Amino acid sequence: MEQQGTYDIQFRERNVCVLIPTYNNAGTLKAVLEQVLAYTQQVIVVNDGSTDHTAAVLEQFPQVSVLSYQPNRGKGIALRRGFRYATEQGYDFAITMDADGQHYASDLIAFLERADRSDPAILIGARNLHQENMPGKNTFANKFSNFWFYVETGLKGPDTQSGYRLYPLFAMKGMRFACTKYEFEIEVLVRSSWKGIRIGWEPVGVYYPPAEERVSHFRPFRDFSRISVLNTVLVTIAFLYIHPRNFFRFIFSKDGLRYIWREQLLAAGESNSRKAASVGFGVFMGIFPVWGFQMLIAVVIAAFLRLNKALVLISSNISIPPMIPFILLGSMFMGRFFVPEDTTWLMFSKHITFEDVQQHLFQYITGSITLAGVAGLIAGLVTYAALSAFRRKRAAAQT
Repeated sequence: MEQQGTYDIQFRERNVCVLIPTYNNAGTLKAVLEQVLAYTQQVIVVNDGSTDHTAAVLEQFPQVSVLSYQPNRGKGIALRRGFRYATEQGYDFAITMDADGQHYASDLIAFLERADRSDPAILIGARNLHQENMPGKNTFANKFSNFWFYVETGLKGPDTQSGYRLYPLFAMKGMRFACTKYEFEIEVLVRSSWKGIRIGWEPVGVYYPPAEERVSHFRPFRDFSRISVLNTVLVTIAFLYIHPRNFFRFIFSKDGLRYIWREQLLAAGESNSRKAASVGFGVFMGIFPVWGFQMLIAVVIAAFLRLNKALVLISSNISIPPMIPFILLGSMFMGRFFVPEDTTWLMFSKHITFEDVQQHLFQYITGSITLAGVAGLIAGLVTYAALSAFRRKRAAAQT
């Protein structure tokens, strides 16, 4: 083992601390602290209402900063209070570790070396999920979490559930969170990504003891239910606000339109018909009456049909907020052909019956599906014609 505090100077220079939340981990906490203190004494332990002899263990390490409270509030609260305390102590970064002994202190250096104020990022310790003793439920839960993280942020990563992380506290100032339990570690990643903080991964080792020795406070049914509710909320926000916002920023960026035209529409490797079908299908799904889930459904179907997913996503953004009133009005107009009486202006009536509402909804749904089909077909045909003409002209110019 290296001498105590070998990397203390580097930790101080970069204002990095090690933050360890703990709840009834007295059996492993001492060994964890001894290993961490071999690298740095800038250590904070958040004692989240432990009822075992955790307090007695902590008394053996007077050099460690301890934040204690009762009763137990959950890992999310422990991390949030730990972040606030670390910020008050002047730290710019916090490396979080679990107190159950699964993380190796030697990996602290990899995180330390990537703590850079000029490039603030949350770095997640990516574990080997196929190693011996890895709990099967952890592998499934991680794949589940990785999928929804991709849907919510557009980012792909190998491990979104690892608790071994580097947090840029200075870049997270002012952020507010709602979660208090395990699901906080998902919320903080998604909301940080939405804010523009980069998310990255760093390979780390992990130790999982045999099943009979393993201690876990994760409650599968209750915690998985909370995570599912959180993902439902985050997906809704992502598709109603975040993705359209990002699309706007991209379109009006310096190279946004140029990228769409050159890298997607004109790029070789796909036929005009496939590109046109991708654009037409994207427009169709952008208008189709499944508000909030158009892009998610569009990507799934596009993958199945082997369409250009980028073009499908871009064109499905026809339902961005400024276009919504026109889409709604156009849907009601198209739906007039399917109802005996036009109910477009029903909202201004003082006397509305249940039958009126039913007819109004039927007019909108049928009209929306019709408008989606017509708009998608027109968009596809226009794209095909434009690509054919432009590529033919460019080919002639090159000969």
